[in-house]
Amino acid sequence: MRSAECGVTEPLVTINLGGTMSHENLKDRTKAFALSIITLVDRLPETRISRTIGGQILRAGTSVGANYRAACRAKSRADFISKMGTVEEEADESLYWMELLAEAKLVDHSSLAPLFREGSELLAIVVTSIKTARANKSRT
Repeated sequence: MRSAECGVTEPLVTINLGGTMSHENLKDRTKAFALSIITLVDRLPETRISRTIGGQILRAGTSVGANYRAACRAKSRADFISKMGTVEEEADESLYWMELLAEAKLVDHSSLAPLFREGSELLAIVVTSIKTARANKSRT
């Protein structure tokens, strides 16, 4: 039986924090993450380096939610796992670009902390979801 929110058989993603997260909630979180990335990039200083890194983080950060939505429309468990792998890569890449922004002192590290924390949580959720889907795949 497929979930109406996300085209996979498990309606909930279990996270290590002892709770569960619905696919709809994760869609909302990844969209909010993208909007926060947009705001971050919009506030970067007008320099060549900021434009370059800003473009990279804008692409990666906004694609987390877009690729998660694609995963929710996966045609099979294998397709879901593959698409979630892309979500994992884009979330991790977003964290990398945030690290560069902070270490290059283009953005104050403390102002990035909440966004970095959210990106890290999203990445952990995605990794857990992939592991769960792989484990369930091997049982079928």
